[in-house]
Amino acid sequence: MLTQEHHRSRIQAAVERVSSAPVAVPNHITDSWMRCMRDYQLDPTIVAEPYIVEKVELQERQHRLSHVLSAAKAEMTNLFQQIAGSGYAIMLTDADGVLMNYFGDLGFTHAASKTGMMPGAVWSERYQGTNGMGTALLEKRPTMVQQYDHFLFRNTGLTCAAAPIFDTTGEVLAVLDASGETHLAPKHVLDLVNMSVHTIENRIFLKSFEGRRFMHFHSRPEFVGTVYAGILALDEEDHIVAATRHALLQLGVKSCELLHHPLEEFFNVSFDSLSRETSKLAKPVAPVFDARFGRRFYAYGVATAKNCVTSCARLASSGCDLDTQVCRTPLERLRYGPEGSMARNIDAASRVLERDVPILLYGETGTGKEMFAKALHQSSQRASQPFVAINCASIPESLIESELFGYKSGAFTGASKEGQRGKIFQANGGTLFLDEIGDMPFALQARLLRVLEEREVAPLGSETPVRIDIRLISATHCDLLEKIERREFREDLYYRLQGLTLTMPPLRERGDRRQLIEHLLRSEQTDCGELSMTADLLDALDQYRWPGNVRQLRNVLRTMVALRRADLLTLADLPQEILRARQAVPAPLQEAMQQQECQLNPLKSAEREALLQVLKRARWNISTVARELGVGRNTLYRKLERLNIDLSDGKKPCGELDSR
Repeated sequence: MLTQEHHRSRIQAAVERVSSAPVAVPNHITDSWMRCMRDYQLDPTIVAEPYIVEKVELQERQHRLSHVLSAAKAEMTNLFQQIAGSGYAIMLTDADGVLMNYFGDLGFTHAASKTGMMPGAVWSERYQGTNGMGTALLEKRPTMVQQYDHFLFRNTGLTCAAAPIFDTTGEVLAVLDASGETHLAPKHVLDLVNMSVHTIENRIFLKSFEGRRFMHFHSRPEFVGTVYAGILALDEEDHIVAATRHALLQLGVKSCELLHHPLEEFFNVSFDSLSRETSKLAKPVAPVFDARFGRRFYAYGVATAKNCVTSCARLASSGCDLDTQVCRTPLERLRYGPEGSMARNIDAASRVLERDVPILLYGETGTGKEMFAKALHQSSQRASQPFVAINCASIPESLIESELFGYKSGAFTGASKEGQRGKIFQANGGTLFLDEIGDMPFALQARLLRVLEEREVAPLGSETPVRIDIRLISATHCDLLEKIERREFREDLYYRLQGLTLTMPPLRERGDRRQLIEHLLRSEQTDCGELSMTADLLDALDQYRWPGNVRQLRNVLRTMVALRRADLLTLADLPQEILRARQAVPAPLQEAMQQQECQLNPLKSAEREALLQVLKRARWNISTVARELGVGRNTLYRKLERLNIDLSDGKKPCGELDSR
């Protein structure tokens, strides 16, 4: 361990380029040391207290930077959770190095108190010497400052990883930093910080140009939609009004060469043609080409509800088919067939899209409840606001109250001294998705009901409630009415959640199953060929029972694509588990089973007809029928199979008319 004097001598030797300098020092560190000694006249052994701005000034700075603080809060929390327990703190400074916000690990409290890591502390090089935040500000790039790379000896117990946050003009807005005790430094911490910075920049970008149209693109299809994709903001005439750092990097241009120029100067598409292409092919991205050099990129377009109206009007007047272009909302893009239970769900949800009506989603695991909730959120006017999902079954009962409602500083032993905003408050202005609501502890249900009724939440340890504005979507695989009968779920909460109840159909019951299979296969399309499948393979996938529903189907297709021998998939590509299930029923027996549908004995025929009537009254909702008959869903499924009733749309039992 170096002493103060050894530390001073080492810095002096490196600055003076003395050949006897004991260790090699990175150039950016020696450059910083020079600034500290020659420009700021700092002494490495200084023991003066850190400089902290007045409270009023801090509040003014926080107000000016509020849009950055808002965009960064969730990402700072995520980053802190990724390296929790490593003795680290996550900090955000403004462009002058003044610390604005701070998430600290309890194990880091002692180090933080020694170095002045607190809101209002100034971490510019002028006041703190070489350090992650201050040096990243001057270097304008991600910077790692480890232990004895710090100029001030009092900071040598730390390792700092920092990266600047830029606005669209290239000016530094703030710096995000992760600092901790050196021996606990996690691997790749600088990469994690840098990824968080790109996420924050994208959030600021999308919020700053809210109401514009956005084109997301990258040279590799798997990176479109990630933090590494470029984003262009466009006006109604397809002129570029702003671009992210990654957009400029992908195109190899400067901001001044891009802004106010037509999109077609850089790509061989317009925004509307790009959106038509992705909608028509049901692909997540479409190939586009650089209009200058012919390079291939992959892209998709996003239009908010506000500018979508204008686009639709213009396209309709020009004779375009609106069913296949940009105005299909994310919710509409889940429609793979004109009829069926999924289509009815989309129609019903669309009618309450902008109304304060809570939605309750029933469905087995893997049927796409969260995907449906996200699509509903993204199709609404709240699309630019947070979508916060919480799985009530995955959080320990001892933590769920603080997760949902948050807590005030010092609310309980072990609580962060900064407190924590709960999930409900994080969703303010947006959508709160409560997955597996049926598994919420009974004791917390009354408090949730009160929050939903009064639209205000008080964190643990606080007596001051805060008003909230949220759209509520809940989901469960449980029968909540059965839970109410067993006194495991509050009846009053059930009716507060049940504004619109939708049942997400199991894959085996979906009439658009074949279209969905083909759509998911196209979504796995890469740049190495046009994927397709033989008719007998499609039949095999269509006839499988899919106990894991859409999630299982997606994983099976992804595996088949990855292991394929050619771009045309055949039965030879079918996974063994599905192949065995298919082979378990020989073809002659399959034909005999189909013939039996119209050959039941009189008693079974009467039972079948009675059950069909119940199904028709319930609009083929299995949960409703099971409750009406007083049997479980699995029992009902066995009965349906025994009576040869196929619930799939387009595969009606013999002689049955379409009653839906």
